[in-house]
Amino acid sequence: ARGHNARGWQLGRNLGARTTGSDGDRLIAEVERFAAEVGQPVALVGVSLGGIMARLVAHRRPDLVSQVVTVASPYAGDARATNVWRAFEWMTGERLSDPDVQRRSAELARPLPVPATAIWSRSDGLVNGMICHAPGEENCRAIEIRSSHLGVQLRPEVLEVVAGALAR
Repeated sequence: ARGHNARGWQLGRNLGARTTGSDGDRLIAEVERFAAEVGQPVALVGVSLGGIMARLVAHRRPDLVSQVVTVASPYAGDARATNVWRAFEWMTGERLSDPDVQRRSAELARPLPVPATAIWSRSDGLVNGMICHAPGEENCRAIEIRSSHLGVQLRPEVLEVVAGALAR
């Protein structure tokens, strides 16, 4: 309704590296296709694990990404500071102690090379809102909202913040 050419990620259910490829290659290929289709870098919006995947693409292929908007995405701290880390391991088949997962987590926590907005909540309940943003991260606006984790992407307040970020 706001004139954006929105598109889902085309990869089905987000099961982390099982879905995207261990280095995000399948997701990067989708972003490459979409950026080629529209003829310019694209904005990536991701909720929870989807935001983490958006950050991965932006780090690895900043030429394809105009900005990243994360919603309730715990990228800026120890994943065990969530109530869902065991579910993450079960769902994705990855272990947080795995060196590849630790390397990727460190990469994701670094400041992005593109503008970013991190939407987070102290009242999330599943993930620690304090690791859904990195205070002082250059080029990243952190916006606190009040929401639980489930359904956060449906809250009008969140949709307004996303629309505002995309309009910038």
